[in-house]
Amino acid sequence: MAAERPRTPPTRGWGRVGPGRLRGRLGTVRVRTTVAAVVVAGLAMTVGALVLVAVLRDTLTREVATAARVRAEDVASLLATDPSGRGSLAVDDPEEWIIQVLDQGGRVVRASANAEGLGPLARLRPGESAEIEVKPGGPVEEGGQYLAVATPADPPPGSRTTGTPAVGGATGTPAVGTSVGGGTVLVARSTEIVTEAAGAVGGLLAIGVPLLLVVVAGTTWFVVGRALAPVEAIRAEVDAISATALHRRVPDPPADDEIGRLARTMNRMLERLERAQARQRRLVSDASHELRSPVAAIRQHAEVALAHPGRTSAAELAETVLAEDLRLQRLAEDLLLLTRADEHTLALRRRPVDLDDLVFDEARRLRAVSGLRVDTSLVSAGRVDGDAAGLRRVLRNLGDNAARHAEGRVAFSVAERDGVVLLEVDDDGPGVPEADRERVFERFVRLDDARARDGGGSGLGLAIVAELVAAHGGTVAIGTSPAGGTRVGVSLPASPTRPAEAPSSGGAEG
Repeated sequence: MAAERPRTPPTRGWGRVGPGRLRGRLGTVRVRTTVAAVVVAGLAMTVGALVLVAVLRDTLTREVATAARVRAEDVASLLATDPSGRGSLAVDDPEEWIIQVLDQGGRVVRASANAEGLGPLARLRPGESAEIEVKPGGPVEEGGQYLAVATPADPPPGSRTTGTPAVGGATGTPAVGTSVGGGTVLVARSTEIVTEAAGAVGGLLAIGVPLLLVVVAGTTWFVVGRALAPVEAIRAEVDAISATALHRRVPDPPADDEIGRLARTMNRMLERLERAQARQRRLVSDASHELRSPVAAIRQHAEVALAHPGRTSAAELAETVLAEDLRLQRLAEDLLLLTRADEHTLALRRRPVDLDDLVFDEARRLRAVSGLRVDTSLVSAGRVDGDAAGLRRVLRNLGDNAARHAEGRVAFSVAERDGVVLLEVDDDGPGVPEADRERVFERFVRLDDARARDGGGSGLGLAIVAELVAAHGGTVAIGTSPAGGTRVGVSLPASPTRPAEAPSSGGAEG
């Protein structure tokens, strides 16, 4: 028997996180935002630090050049009045200043004490400047980088130049100064102060920029986390909501920002889903209840026919089954139409339809099947763009509803006003209470009085009317008729084509 392989103990923490989940955690909005903020801030700070150091170095270098230029002009002026010039070549700090006086051949004829024995520091024409390196040893104990400036040794009176000279010469920077014939005064000043200042600022920036980036990263992480906390709460709540818990709502942040508006939008969506689910459940329950009646009737008659063959004939049984089957067919068609309306898939074949002609057809049908007085004296021409079959269905449902509740009279009226065709169907029945005038357009809604008077209505007639009218761009409302019964008013957009005149015979009351 093969030996059992040892089981590897489960790891904890990050050890159980696979590459995919690790990438998922590192790819969150919080991480990406923090990284982006650090990268952008780091680039901006780095560029700013480099520019700052460069500008500081350039500014200090210009100041050093200016000081050297001024000192050189002072030496030249003193040499003009005191040819010996011993006092003018004295320097306060031997490590900072070096002065040389050159003749026209470029030979050193005078120099400060710390430059005795040195050759020319640089070959510069008057007005030029250059950065030079002085080797340590000899008169200059500590060497280093210097900025040398040349000026004429015999400037005419009043020719002293002021301003900020540009550094140039050997280093390639633009030369500055004034060129005058004669000897040359060469003054070099140490640039150690420039190097030290730039190094000190650079060091501070090298420490400060990373610290600032840490602050930026921490602040961004905290702020984004606080901002996304409601999103995580919303996600967790939505993930916990199922079809049986649509009453739950996501947390609603108090702030009126994008996240707050998202939460309120999702709550409104959940409310709509809850209403739709409740309506669907009610529809299924009511449809099941309605289907039980014809099925039970068919079963009852079939059982009687089997148990007592002599009490009923095949023709009577067939008549009962046919009637209940037609009732089932009408209910199925009604439910199918409402389902298409819910899905916005009603296929309407729009064309100009004379609504008054459909009204006269419905009036003739009602006179034939109900025995009621049907008044069409107020029907005038009215043309709409719509589906003839759908509009005929609207009129039939309204006619049946009025005939079902009327005491003895039903009235139709059609009129066109201000681009709208108004259809009204009145009866002289008990009317609809004002509190129920919106509810009667809901599905499977039948008022108590209607149930007492009707044994076969399904409660879908007015709901179908409302859906078909809405599909035609119209509205429907219930009011009170002049006879005290119910008035159902339908408003439809008029067709741009001119309607035909209604026949004069249609106004007679049957």
